This record gives sequence, structure tokens and C-alpha cells, in this order.
Amino acid sequence: MSNVRRAAVVLSALSALALTACGPAEDDAAAGTGTPTASPTTSASAAPSATAAPSKAAKPPASPSKGAPSDPDFNVFPCGTNDLKFTASLADPTTSSYLLKITNKGTKPCKALGHPVVTFGDLDGQATERGTAPGIEAALRLAPGQTAYAGLMGGAKDGKGKTVNWIAMTMNTESDLEQTPLKASTPGLYVSPDKNSVTPWVDNAEDALSL
Repeated sequence: MSNVRRAAVVLSALSALALTACGPAEDDAAAGTGTPTASPTTSASAAPSATAAPSKAAKPPASPSKGAPSDPDFNVFPCGTNDLKFTASLADPTTSSYLLKITNKGTKPCKALGHPVVTFGDLDGQATERGTAPGIEAALRLAPGQTAYAGLMGGAKDGKGKTVNWIAMTMNTESDLEQTPLKASTPGLYVSPDKNSVTPWVDNAEDALSL
């Protein structure tokens, strides 16, 4: 085979190979069926978001202080005879009336409630209540060393009563608190049935004898 012929055969083979390699791609491109290349898009989630300013946390409500309650009398209890010193002094000889006096001898305040409970020597019965006493909330508060007064009114000497030389007193505590009666001397006190009365505890002697 001559050199010219050999060259022609080689060129023919190379042309066939070139057509085989380029044919499908070009056909696809011409037909428009090739796979399009996706262009990058910007996702909404990819966009930088504004940084929210930190919110100020709400302060919890202030808790009530754990100190003593606002009522200064929340732990002040009724006075019993163990807390007190008791005396009786003649106030009016013509009516045989006596001024009763109690003093807080303890170390804590207490409340003098209502009327004193007064009995007469060895006689039965007790003095009737005279005047209106305040309720427990408004009762007289006795600090250590403070004093309260009540008036014991004597009965008229009508020949129906008896004379006693001492009385005994207990406190109204509105409870079953056991008390030892406090005694005081009352020379010549005339006790007439249902005529002897006692006023509520007050903070001065004048009111005690005028109620």
C-alpha cells in the first residue's frame, strides 16, 4: 500500500472518531433536551436576619417582708391575775364605793378585757356589770408597769345586806385560763343584793368612778 493511501485511511478513521464523540452532545443541544444547569438562587432563609434586641425580663413582684405584722397587738393576750398587782381603796364613804386598781407586773403587755369579776368575802354571788366595755380589739392595753382602774359601787345600807371586809377579783379572759383570785381589803363594804356594781377597766380613776 502506498504512503498516500495509508494517509487517507488514517484521516478517514480520525474523522469518524471525531463525529462519534461530538454527535450526541450537539444533537441534544440542538433539540434543547439537555439538562439545564441550575443557577444559584438566594434562599429567603439564607438572607441575614435582623438580630432581635434582648427583652428586659419583668421583675417579679416584691415579696412581703417577713417582719412582725403591722398590728402591734397581734400577740398581746388578755391579762390574767398572774400578770397583775391588785389594790382597792375607799373612794366614797357615803356610798361605800371603792376604786379598784391593777398594775401589769409582768415583762410583756397584756389586755385588760371588759369588767373585773368581783366577789365579796365569803358571800355568794358577784358584782353586776355597770356600763359597756369595749370589744377585745379595743380593749385597754397595759404595757409592763401600766395601770387600769374600775369603780366598785357600794350598796345602800337598807338592812337587807351584810358588811364584808375583803373582796376577791379575777379577770375576764374570754377563755378557760385558770386564775388565782387576788384579794384586797375593803373595811366596812356594805353588800346589798343586786345593788353592788362594777365598771369596766379604764385608763383613769375619774372615769372609773363616774360611769
